[in-house]
Amino acid sequence: MAEALQQQLDAAGDNVQALKAVVTAAGSSDAESLKVKDAALGRLTDLLVKAGDAPALRSLLTDLRPLFAAIPKAKTAKIVRTVIDSIAKVPNSSQLLKEVCQEQVEWATAEKRTFLRQRIEIRLAMLYMDLKDYPAALHLIGKLLTEVKRLDDKLLLVDIHLLESKVHHALKNLPKARAALTAARTAANAIYIPPSLQADIDQQSGTLHAEEKDYKTAYSYFFEAFEQLSALDDPRAVAVLKYMLLCKIMTGDSADVPAIIASKGGLKYAGADVDAMRAVAKAYQDRSLQAFQAALQSYSEQLGGDPIVHAHLSALYDTLLEQNLIRLIEPFSRVEIGHIAELIQLPVGTVEGKLSQMILDKKFAGTLDQGVGTLEVFEEAAPDAVYQGTLETFESLGRVVESLQTRTTKLTAGA
Repeated sequence: MAEALQQQLDAAGDNVQALKAVVTAAGSSDAESLKVKDAALGRLTDLLVKAGDAPALRSLLTDLRPLFAAIPKAKTAKIVRTVIDSIAKVPNSSQLLKEVCQEQVEWATAEKRTFLRQRIEIRLAMLYMDLKDYPAALHLIGKLLTEVKRLDDKLLLVDIHLLESKVHHALKNLPKARAALTAARTAANAIYIPPSLQADIDQQSGTLHAEEKDYKTAYSYFFEAFEQLSALDDPRAVAVLKYMLLCKIMTGDSADVPAIIASKGGLKYAGADVDAMRAVAKAYQDRSLQAFQAALQSYSEQLGGDPIVHAHLSALYDTLLEQNLIRLIEPFSRVEIGHIAELIQLPVGTVEGKLSQMILDKKFAGTLDQGVGTLEVFEEAAPDAVYQGTLETFESLGRVVESLQTRTTKLTAGA
């Protein structure tokens, strides 16, 4: 039977229907036949992904169910997850993929295939997160945690806690995100986990440290994740390299960025993502708002499309804007806001709003006269030594009074 299937596969070429006939052929569940079917399935899914035919991949899962009844459960799980991964590669297929996952969960539940169901539900929770349906994702994660803790499946527990951390981070709930990540690390320490999963944990650790403005620690975690993903030739390595360069810029070490890009690891992932971070680093090093804005516009997909990079670059832009404004107003005691806006090449309203925010945040002492459109900058008053001396005198008097009170208490007790 295996030989006949192999001949059928060789004759099929890139014909989708012929390949589908090989994959769904009945009465062929021995090891050699399954090997041929695996090869046919791989070729078939690749062709359907290239054609962007997600509905055909969806129907393939239904057509394969008679085969699933005849082969081992572990093999079934592998095939189902392979087809689901293939659907995910088709552009704009998130909604269809969600429906497919829900269908497969129902089928796995009816067939009492717990192992497969749990893993599809994790994928479904990830889809809910990608679609920003966070309540649904957390509900599914909570259900899975209750179930998996009872089974004590450590590896699956790591995946669930890590996903939980990512969902809470997306919701900006950092305490819960950190707690979930700690739970994932605890479960991971008890077992061997694949390098790709360890890299995922390190990346999430770096992301949370970056949220707390601890960019040096974040860089070390991103570096560990990058090393592991690069060794695996994982495409996620490019994103982690971006985060490494971002951390260097945020700590003021933008001069280190060209050296990292020129290193062996950096050259391996040369492209638009790396060029975007190089442009940002150069703009920050030159303290040029115009160059910074030009980089954001030129590389909008690489910088604005990544929510982590976008959030930190927004903070970096604010810092750069404040530094430029302080440098421009430094020579003046009174200056027109329009003149400052002209010098920095930004709208008057933007400059006025930023200056008022800086005054409230006590970045400098001054006041805005909006009636005439001017900024008045106050000189920082030198601290008066009299006040400090007065405070020290009061402190000394307080100590004397306390000492006298202690003595009086002792004399009263003795009498």
